[in-house]
Amino acid sequence: MNASPSPAAAPVASAPAVTPMGWMHTARFLTTAAQLHHLPTLEWPEVAFVGRSNAGKSTCINTLTQQKQLAFASKRPGRTQHINLFALGKQGITDAILADLPGYGYAAVAKTEKARWQQVMGQYLVSRPNLRAVVLLCDPRHGLTALDEALLEIIRPRVEQGLNFLVLLTKADKLTRSEGAKALSIARLQAGGGQVQLFSALKKKGVDEVAQLLWNWTHNCAA
Repeated sequence: MNASPSPAAAPVASAPAVTPMGWMHTARFLTTAAQLHHLPTLEWPEVAFVGRSNAGKSTCINTLTQQKQLAFASKRPGRTQHINLFALGKQGITDAILADLPGYGYAAVAKTEKARWQQVMGQYLVSRPNLRAVVLLCDPRHGLTALDEALLEIIRPRVEQGLNFLVLLTKADKLTRSEGAKALSIARLQAGGGQVQLFSALKKKGVDEVAQLLWNWTHNCAA
């Protein structure tokens, strides 16, 4: 008697494609450090978010990750004085790191504290070995300040060596179309080889584009 044919194997469902926004949503708290030497040595590519205390950095991170309270947004700018790391990666498998650096330039912070954090941030930006990209947030109504330009000078050698760099003009919903175009033009002249993007957490402007850039930079894709 002929053996009956084996039943056909059930088709294997392909895993859904990972979108940059879906990937950003996986962000989860990893660790916090008050000093540079307290940060763990990591192998994954790291993206640092920096900017003045009132530039909307925490709001930007929370908007990109679609989480309301991932990054701490204090009602008192300049209050957060730690480097906070967040892990990214599907199913709990880390493939990149977001670093939220303390906001700088807030007048109510003591001068000694400002000086200490300028030194810590400078050391981080110059020496962090797995740093792959820097996102500098700026309120376009005020433009890049002297502190922002000082930060640009700190990272310029690494940018020339291939560090990715983005100037993110936040609160773009407060600008008219012509004001936005002017702000972009000015920032491009100041960015020194970095990319520039308008961003609005309220209107979700630029959110998809920034998520795509971060994905490209941390996964060795063409930007």
